[in-house]
Amino acid sequence: MKVISKLLMAGLLTIVVTGCAPQNQANVPIQTVAVVEQGAVDIHINQVAFELTGPKSAIVTSNRNVDLSGQAFTVISADSVVFNGTLVKLAEFNDWQLSTPKSDSLQLGPQQSATNALNYYQAEFSVLSQVGKYRLQLSNKQQTQQGYNILSAEFVVKEQALFTETVDAILAYFKYSRNDERYTWQQDQHIRIFDTDRYVDVRGGWNDAGGDTGKYLSHLSYSNFLNPQQLALVGWALSYSYQSMPTTYADLGLDKKIIEEVFWGADYLHRILDQDGYFYMTVFDQWHAEGAERVVTAYVGADGIYSEDYQAAFRQGAGVAIAALARAATLAEQTSLQGEFSAQQYLADAEKGFRHLEQNNVNYCDDGQENIIDDYTALLAAVELYRATKDDYYLKAARYRASNLSKRITDDGWFISNNIDSDNLRPFYHAAEAGFPVFSLTQYLAIESEASLVQTAKATLAKNLNYQLAVNKKVANPFNYARQPFKAYKNKQLDTQFQEGFFIPHANETEYWWQGESARLSSLAVAALAGGKEVFADSSNRFGVKSELATFAQNQLDWTLGRNPYNLCMLNGFGINNPVAYTGLDMVKGGISNGITGAKNSDSGRGIEFGPESDWHNWRWVEQWLPHSTWFLLATSEMAKSTK
Repeated sequence: MKVISKLLMAGLLTIVVTGCAPQNQANVPIQTVAVVEQGAVDIHINQVAFELTGPKSAIVTSNRNVDLSGQAFTVISADSVVFNGTLVKLAEFNDWQLSTPKSDSLQLGPQQSATNALNYYQAEFSVLSQVGKYRLQLSNKQQTQQGYNILSAEFVVKEQALFTETVDAILAYFKYSRNDERYTWQQDQHIRIFDTDRYVDVRGGWNDAGGDTGKYLSHLSYSNFLNPQQLALVGWALSYSYQSMPTTYADLGLDKKIIEEVFWGADYLHRILDQDGYFYMTVFDQWHAEGAERVVTAYVGADGIYSEDYQAAFRQGAGVAIAALARAATLAEQTSLQGEFSAQQYLADAEKGFRHLEQNNVNYCDDGQENIIDDYTALLAAVELYRATKDDYYLKAARYRASNLSKRITDDGWFISNNIDSDNLRPFYHAAEAGFPVFSLTQYLAIESEASLVQTAKATLAKNLNYQLAVNKKVANPFNYARQPFKAYKNKQLDTQFQEGFFIPHANETEYWWQGESARLSSLAVAALAGGKEVFADSSNRFGVKSELATFAQNQLDWTLGRNPYNLCMLNGFGINNPVAYTGLDMVKGGISNGITGAKNSDSGRGIEFGPESDWHNWRWVEQWLPHSTWFLLATSEMAKSTK
């Protein structure tokens, strides 16, 4: 489906655009668009749902020839006006005006040149606290005979809005993503470990992405600093979400569904735990490359060169695998349910894996050194094992990792990724889990009783959250998109120039991997809410944190759900404008596309881009990936927990 978001035409006239909804949702009118004096007016809004008494806003853009300062807007339900407001003009913003949209998409997205730059306005309607379905409306029909009338996408307002509107689809996406196809199920039952003559049973788990039946605890390990937590995080997040709100899941009739999915994941983690105590990192076939053997392996680079370094370090997915198994053990004990294996087996696996890595982790790190990702994943593992066993061995391990994270925080508030004594400190940035260090510390605080250690951890949280809010305000930032610190990686070495920007640099240690950041945004929403409750609690505000953090968290999800320059809702099956699949890509309701990036020709990730390529080359933007829906589930769970 192609949707017209802007049309440039001469004269004053009213244009109403209608079209078809995505194939997997009911037909609804798409956005009505007005054209005024050779410039477009556009509403960018969360196309799904807002919390009843939480932050609510839209961004309105207009051509520079059209000034909407002071323009009235309304929120309507059917034909009834429920709220009146006024647009507030935002600071001039030019960073994204030079991007060129796809030529075949009727120029979705930003204008093509600085001469057609946009004005930005905010439409704030947070005070709206009535349950219902609404649209935001801009109209000046009463001012001129040939005026305009612009309607946004429809959105829901209610208690626990995003969670209750989306959780069923998210769970269905995970079940659909199970690696249980007949061919791979049979093949993975007897699969070779690369560079050996050993065969193992690694059935189960989840397909990594819409175009990939590979199974990854993590990938990009050769880059050392960009490991994402993938398959195991799904299992841990499902268990965490359910155990945080069992009554809510029961009320929705989803408790059985989510518990079954937890154990599906735990059974796979048991199978990929080697008898020697390490986890197999990846089941991989070079993305279905012709003639490629499907094996247990690791891989290097864009060509997917097989590697014998398949033993997963903490940062390579093993830490979260341990945490997921410990949680599954607790859930099995609480519910008297289990998967193919028992609670006792899950816990024994978690303990075996942890104690093995305590002795061998550095040996499995590709550069022979631990970094921040080892710290926050090992911290989560230790926390979950302490919760499950109450063994002080794990509390001591958790304290060690929490201390490491606190030592990594700078005076400015960003985390150091590499050795804190390095001559060239690398800021922590991550396209999938930038909020994980903060979130892991909040989990640690739940088990820590030593006052001085609690104080240190909370000081770390406060510094980092304050930095995130500050870096967002350093430049004009109409969408309140989460900015980040970074140093580019060029010519096989880390640059010395410290930078801050909207999107991750394309010149990074992987030498090929950069993509949309839907997971990163949700992870930062989780950090703002969970971390904010520890250090910036405010019971008078929705989500239980100070208003600036609540707004930040909401805005990150808003971006994913349509409040972005392309008016794209990345959550498939929701909203009025989803990314379009390319040939061979499987798109599933409840799955979330990678998302928007910096301009493809920008080493530093400046500018903005969505889907400029053809066919599978658009994976960076369009493909659905497990971490996106996983972090989104965690973010909406944190929001829902705050309302009950």
